[in-house]
Amino acid sequence: MSATVERRLAQFRAARGSAAASPRPAEPLRKATTTAPEAAERQREAATAGPSGSCQALPGEVVAPVSGRLLLLKVLLWAVLLALFVELELGLPYFVLSLLYWMYAGTRGPAERRQEELSAYSVFNPGCVPIRGTLTVEQLERELYYRPAAGR
Repeated sequence: MSATVERRLAQFRAARGSAAASPRPAEPLRKATTTAPEAAERQREAATAGPSGSCQALPGEVVAPVSGRLLLLKVLLWAVLLALFVELELGLPYFVLSLLYWMYAGTRGPAERRQEELSAYSVFNPGCVPIRGTLTVEQLERELYYRPAAGR
């Protein structure tokens, strides 16, 4: 290998933080002047500044968002509790109550609706305005009696 390739490889390993884990040193062994305390210091730094200990993601490292981790923890907790209740022979009531809770938690109250957001039920909208794509009685009658649309 040429010297430029080895230099670039050494820079990549240093940037990646895995120079200690590389099977081949960047410099030839006869040029290395690392003492035992320096090597121990480098190993300690590599252990404390691992991929999970750093705030920034390394190139190629996949970091899950916090909300995804929280959801994963919730699902795992639910599964563990389900296993516990199954062992106590209460698995079916736990599952049914979980479904009822998910339905309750999944519905939003009227205060949580955005200002311009329309309801799917036109009676709750200002002026009883239907949303786009709603089948009206007039449209249904037209289609049943094969009459052409008024605007066509």
